[in-house]
Amino acid sequence: MNYWLVKTEPETYSWDDLVKDKKTTWDGVRNFQARSNMKAMQKGDVVFVYHTGDEKAIIGTSKVQKEPYPDPKDKDWIVVDLTPEKKLKKPISLSQIKADKRLANMVLVRASRLSVQPVKPEEFDLIISLSEGE
Repeated sequence: MNYWLVKTEPETYSWDDLVKDKKTTWDGVRNFQARSNMKAMQKGDVVFVYHTGDEKAIIGTSKVQKEPYPDPKDKDWIVVDLTPEKKLKKPISLSQIKADKRLANMVLVRASRLSVQPVKPEEFDLIISLSEGE
Protein backbone atom coordinates (compact mmCIF):
# COMPACT_ATOMS: atom_id res chain seq x y z
CA MET A 1 0.00 0.00 0.00
CA ASN A 2 1.14 3.50 -0.82
CA TYR A 3 0.26 6.90 0.63
CA TRP A 4 -0.57 10.06 -1.25
CA LEU A 5 -1.78 13.61 -0.77
CA VAL A 6 -4.23 15.40 -3.07
CA LYS A 7 -4.96 19.09 -2.90
CA THR A 8 -8.32 20.72 -3.34
CA GLU A 9 -9.73 24.19 -2.99
CA PRO A 10 -12.42 23.79 -0.33
CA GLU A 11 -14.63 26.35 -2.08
CA THR A 12 -14.60 24.12 -5.17
CA TYR A 13 -14.66 20.63 -3.62
CA SER A 14 -14.12 20.12 0.11
CA TRP A 15 -13.69 17.21 2.48
CA ASP A 16 -17.35 17.68 3.47
CA ASP A 17 -18.36 17.37 -0.20
CA LEU A 18 -16.45 14.09 -0.45
CA VAL A 19 -18.18 12.76 2.68
CA LYS A 20 -21.58 13.85 1.38
CA ASP A 21 -20.95 12.31 -2.07
CA LYS A 22 -19.46 9.10 -0.57
CA LYS A 23 -17.32 8.76 -3.71
CA THR A 24 -15.78 11.07 -6.29
CA THR A 25 -13.82 10.91 -9.48
CA TRP A 26 -10.65 12.91 -8.80
CA ASP A 27 -10.21 14.87 -12.00
CA GLY A 28 -8.92 18.20 -13.23
CA VAL A 29 -5.24 17.34 -12.70
CA ARG A 30 -3.32 19.06 -15.49
CA ASN A 31 0.30 18.78 -14.35
CA PHE A 32 2.60 16.11 -15.74
CA GLN A 33 4.29 15.25 -12.42
CA ALA A 34 0.90 15.05 -10.67
CA ARG A 35 -0.36 12.83 -13.50
CA SER A 36 2.65 10.53 -13.06
CA ASN A 37 1.86 10.30 -9.36
CA MET A 38 -1.77 9.46 -10.09
CA LYS A 39 -0.68 6.74 -12.54
CA ALA A 40 1.17 5.08 -9.64
CA MET A 41 -1.93 4.94 -7.43
CA GLN A 42 -3.38 1.52 -6.72
CA LYS A 43 -6.73 0.39 -5.36
CA GLY A 44 -6.59 0.50 -1.56
CA ASP A 45 -3.92 3.22 -1.33
CA VAL A 46 -4.63 5.83 1.34
CA VAL A 47 -4.79 9.48 0.33
CA PHE A 48 -4.62 12.59 2.51
CA VAL A 49 -7.10 15.29 1.47
CA TYR A 50 -5.48 18.71 1.79
CA HIS A 51 -7.41 21.98 1.69
CA THR A 52 -5.59 24.82 -0.06
CA GLY A 53 -6.45 28.51 0.16
CA ASP A 54 -6.80 30.11 3.58
CA GLU A 55 -6.99 26.75 5.37
CA LYS A 56 -3.76 25.09 4.13
CA ALA A 57 -4.27 21.90 6.15
CA ILE A 58 -4.65 18.15 5.85
CA ILE A 59 -8.27 17.44 6.74
CA GLY A 60 -8.82 13.69 6.34
CA THR A 61 -7.95 10.46 4.62
CA SER A 62 -9.57 8.83 1.62
CA LYS A 63 -9.01 5.58 -0.26
CA VAL A 64 -8.38 4.83 -3.90
CA GLN A 65 -11.40 2.76 -5.00
CA LYS A 66 -10.59 2.51 -8.68
CA GLU A 67 -7.15 2.59 -10.22
CA PRO A 68 -6.26 5.29 -12.77
CA TYR A 69 -8.29 5.38 -15.97
CA PRO A 70 -8.63 7.88 -18.83
CA ASP A 71 -10.36 11.13 -17.96
CA PRO A 72 -13.75 11.00 -19.74
CA LYS A 73 -13.41 14.74 -20.47
CA ASP A 74 -9.87 14.54 -21.89
CA LYS A 75 -8.28 11.20 -22.83
CA ASP A 76 -4.76 12.69 -22.52
CA TRP A 77 -5.22 12.84 -18.74
CA ILE A 78 -6.27 10.37 -16.06
CA VAL A 79 -8.55 10.21 -13.03
CA VAL A 80 -8.97 7.98 -9.97
CA ASP A 81 -12.02 7.27 -7.84
CA LEU A 82 -11.73 8.18 -4.15
CA THR A 83 -13.95 7.48 -1.17
CA PRO A 84 -13.72 9.20 2.21
CA GLU A 85 -12.15 7.17 4.99
CA LYS A 86 -11.67 9.26 8.11
CA LYS A 87 -11.63 12.90 9.12
CA LEU A 88 -8.53 13.74 11.14
CA LYS A 89 -9.22 14.40 14.82
CA LYS A 90 -7.40 17.69 14.39
CA PRO A 91 -6.46 19.19 10.99
CA ILE A 92 -2.71 19.44 10.47
CA SER A 93 -1.72 22.79 9.00
CA LEU A 94 1.07 23.46 6.54
CA SER A 95 2.74 25.66 9.16
CA GLN A 96 2.74 22.73 11.63
CA ILE A 97 4.26 20.47 8.99
CA LYS A 98 6.94 23.03 8.10
CA ALA A 99 7.76 23.53 11.78
CA ASP A 100 8.37 19.81 12.39
CA LYS A 101 11.94 18.90 11.44
CA ARG A 102 10.88 15.26 10.97
CA LEU A 103 8.75 16.38 8.01
CA ALA A 104 11.37 18.65 6.40
CA ASN A 105 11.74 16.37 3.37
CA MET A 106 8.02 15.90 2.78
CA VAL A 107 7.03 16.76 -0.81
CA LEU A 108 4.42 19.17 0.59
CA VAL A 109 7.29 21.22 2.06
CA ARG A 110 9.69 20.93 -0.91
CA ALA A 111 7.21 21.17 -3.84
CA SER A 112 4.21 22.76 -2.22
CA ARG A 113 2.40 23.56 -5.49
CA LEU A 114 2.22 19.94 -6.68
CA SER A 115 -1.45 18.88 -6.56
CA VAL A 116 -0.92 15.10 -6.26
CA GLN A 117 2.10 13.90 -4.34
CA PRO A 118 3.51 10.83 -2.63
CA VAL A 119 3.72 10.60 1.15
CA LYS A 120 6.24 8.32 2.85
CA PRO A 121 4.78 5.80 5.34
CA GLU A 122 6.67 7.41 8.24
CA GLU A 123 5.33 10.86 7.25
CA PHE A 124 1.81 9.48 7.07
CA ASP A 125 2.12 7.87 10.52
CA LEU A 126 3.58 11.04 12.03
CA ILE A 127 0.79 13.25 10.65
CA ILE A 128 -1.84 10.84 12.02
CA SER A 129 -0.08 10.93 15.42
CA LEU A 130 0.06 14.74 15.40
CA SER A 131 -3.63 14.87 14.56
CA GLU A 132 -4.44 12.65 17.52
CA GLY A 133 -2.40 14.88 19.84
CA GLU A 134 0.41 12.39 20.42
